Order: sequence, then structure tokens, then C-alpha cells
Amino acid sequence: MTKPVLLVTNQVPPDRAGALAELNNAEVIKIAIYDGKQHHGSAGLEDPGVPFIRSSQQGIYRLAASGRYRAVIATSAGRIALPAAYAGARRAGVPFIYWTGIWHQISTPLHLAAAPLVRWIESHSDAVIAYGPHVAEYVKAHGAKNVHVAPQPVDVGFWSQPGRAAAWRQQLGEPSLVVGVAGRSGVDKGVSVAVKAWQRCGLAAQGAMLVIAGSDDGSQSDQPSIRALGVLSASQMRDLYAAADIWLVPSLATRAFREPWGLVVNEAMLQGTAVISSDAVGAAAGGLVNDRKTGLVVKAGDEAELATAIQSLERDPSLRLKLAAAGTNAAERYDYSAWAAGCSAALESVSAGRSAC
Repeated sequence: MTKPVLLVTNQVPPDRAGALAELNNAEVIKIAIYDGKQHHGSAGLEDPGVPFIRSSQQGIYRLAASGRYRAVIATSAGRIALPAAYAGARRAGVPFIYWTGIWHQISTPLHLAAAPLVRWIESHSDAVIAYGPHVAEYVKAHGAKNVHVAPQPVDVGFWSQPGRAAAWRQQLGEPSLVVGVAGRSGVDKGVSVAVKAWQRCGLAAQGAMLVIAGSDDGSQSDQPSIRALGVLSASQMRDLYAAADIWLVPSLATRAFREPWGLVVNEAMLQGTAVISSDAVGAAAGGLVNDRKTGLVVKAGDEAELATAIQSLERDPSLRLKLAAAGTNAAERYDYSAWAAGCSAALESVSAGRSAC
């Protein structure tokens, strides 16, 4: 009987479950979910839908060293889990694969203190799985030798289904142009930059509207051209993407955060919506948002440049449609099977793929 691969992570958010199911079908995996801080406020599933076990971070070493697994994959989250998984794999004599979306040095005191150990693991792992080429280049600069890209996927079938655009536009009062942005109010996602850019671009006078998904911030209630919609379901988000003419992803780079990818880019593109992204978004650094080819890329935090980009797409519908169509074509390739294939390639490279067992 084929031994499974142990995949160590602190949570399985809903948008990752389908990818893990694809990998389980291809390779046979078991997920070790440890007690750790959740990423970016997203909740993890109680049951990820594939074989799993819950563990403390300290318990990860025992699992990885148990000899029950043919390889160990571990994410960059957790204070103890990553080195524990590495040490356990070495004790068991099985390949260790590091899976990461980090593409710049997070400069909080804790992360700076941990950086030498993390970089050592990057350079000593048997293989590395990277979110995209931007991450691959980052780890290669630290000595990683066997790096494989597993592109950040979404459920292409779900997000490609025709959205109910007309219903949303009617609910919003039939604006002349709908510009969307997602994220809670705060610095990381750049919502405040989007609002300032919107105020600069002057499109409110023409009957256009900025809609903010994920926030019900009442501070915008006195601005009729800005609508905060609160938290929306996946189906509601799909419909809103379809209703939007332009979607903004203006995330900022802070000392504690840089957007590893930004799945909202994939989702909006699959609904045929033109995307404007900041250069602090992994999907831009990783090539999905290719400036003036599949979207527009602006400098993070530059509200004037973002306002100009919004104006350019409002004034040139043909460019908007061209970028939207190219974005859709590009995003269709970022599916669960592509992600699983990248992981399988990493396993195969260390003779731990299912076909080699």
C-alpha cells in the first residue's frame, strides 16, 4: 500500500479544499492541521474533505518522523511547525518539501529573528513549491535549488459560471460604470487608497459608482457614489464581479504584509472584468496581471496613478474589453489541476511521486 504524503499547514480555507482534493487524487496525501494563527482573517474548514489529523505544533515533529509518510510538505506559517516538520522528515529519512508564498522579507521583529532559520530551510529543502515565479525567484536568491511553481488556483468552473450582473446593477441603481474593490477597511488591502483614487478620478459626477465588498464601513455612507456592501457569499461575489466594469486590487506593502497572491484577481478575471492591480500583489508580481496585456499594474499606495488608470479604462472601452478578455484566458489556466501538477512535479523530482512508489 502506498504511503501518503504528509502536508503540514495551520488551516485549510474553503478556497483551497478543491486543490487539495485534486492533489489527494493524484498523490494520496494526509493533512496535518496544527493550532496556529489564521491567515488574513480567513476561517479554516473543520473538515477539509481529504484525510487529515489535527496536531499541536510540537506534535508535528512526531508525525513527520513517524515513518508513515513517503514525503513531508510544510508551509511557511507557524513558529515551530516548519522546523519541526523539517527535522521530523530528516529523522525519518524522507524528502522534505517547503511550500511558500513569501516573496519579500516580512520585517516584524519576530520574522526578522526567524529569517536565518527560514532561509536555511529554503536552501536545504529537497524541493520548494512556490506560489508563482515571483516566489521562485525569491527562494532561489536564498540558495533554493529545486524549485517548482504550483500556480495559485481557484475553482475555475465555479467562478466562470455566468454571473447575475443585471440584478446587481439594478440593486445599485443602474450606475453608468461600476468599479469594485474587496477587503476590510485597513491598510493591507488598500481600500482607503481605492476610495481616495475614486474621489480624485471624478467619475461620480458621471453617475459611476465604487462598490466595496467585504466592508460595511459607515464612514462612506455620506458619499452616494460609494457603496459598502459588507461580507458577501461566494455566489454574491461572482455576481458582483460580473456586474463590475473594473475591479481594483490595490493592496499595499507593509512591514508585516505583502499579498502572496490575491485570488480575487483570478475570480474577477474569470467573470470577464478588467483588473487594475498594485505592484504589491503577488498575482501581478507573478505574471497573471501583466501590465497592458491582461490588466493594468500601478504603484502600490499611489492614489493619483490608480485614479489615472481608472480614468483610462473608463474612457477607452475597447481597451477595457481587450484586457478583460485576455485576463479571462490567462486565469483559466490557474485551475486545481495545474496546482496539483506543480506539487506532483516537486514530489517526482525527489523520487516521492506516487508513480515512483
